[in-house]
Amino acid sequence: MVYVRPVRLRNTPSVNSLIHTIDLYRDIPMAKPDIHPKWYPEAKVYCDGEVVMTVGSTQEELHVDVWSGNHPFFTGTQKIIDTEGRVERFMRKYGMSESQGAGGKGNAKKKDEK
Repeated sequence: MVYVRPVRLRNTPSVNSLIHTIDLYRDIPMAKPDIHPKWYPEAKVYCDGEVVMTVGSTQEELHVDVWSGNHPFFTGTQKIIDTEGRVERFMRKYGMSESQGAGGKGNAKKKDEK
């Protein structure tokens, strides 16, 4: 069995000194007094007159129209409507045809005509 002596790195505080430092600052408040708004850790969020969640806020009550419980993206009811056909519109705009494929140049026809 080999015994390895623990080595303390230079300029690193020991655990005991860290605990002592934490104890010294335990009674000091984090925020400066009289400059921060009142914090409500249990603020209620209302949507359509119903409490949907509680959050921390600077207001007691928050009234919202949309939240993750009724937004179509999060409920899975969102429908992506492609009215004009984005791919077809792109192909038509840049002069690509289906036969040229993805690697074809959009203005290949124009060079042949000249």
